[in-house]
Amino acid sequence: MPLMQLHRTHNDYGFFAADAGGNTLSIDIPVEQGGDGKGFRPMQLLLAGLGGCSAVDVVSILKKQKQDIKGFSINVDGEREQGKEPSLWTDVEITFDLTGEIEPAKAVRAVELSMNKYCSVAETLRRAGAKLIWKVVVNGTPVDL
Repeated sequence: MPLMQLHRTHNDYGFFAADAGGNTLSIDIPVEQGGDGKGFRPMQLLLAGLGGCSAVDVVSILKKQKQDIKGFSINVDGEREQGKEPSLWTDVEITFDLTGEIEPAKAVRAVELSMNKYCSVAETLRRAGAKLIWKVVVNGTPVDL
């Protein structure tokens, strides 16, 4: 099986994607653009990929540092070019929100290593011209970067 397969499932723009391991997701476009809005928009998947890529890096780094992560969420938001086709991401903001027995400095270091060294999605977006900025919050307190 190829790395990724897509099959149209409904109307013109609804697709079902599956990877070689059997993992699936739905892709569609908003109703106002002619779709049914029953799936991720393709450009949203890039931001989801950024969050997922960095999340696994951060967890891996913090585990190696013997930090006890109880909860972890990431919010990703972005702005795209206006009036252009294709319309690329120009500014992307990521907030890493961690809870547990975590030293704030170690959380910041883990995020910096992910975003600047390990996360391939971050580098892909950066090479496409996106400005990536991030915030780190540990146990409800924003950490100075």
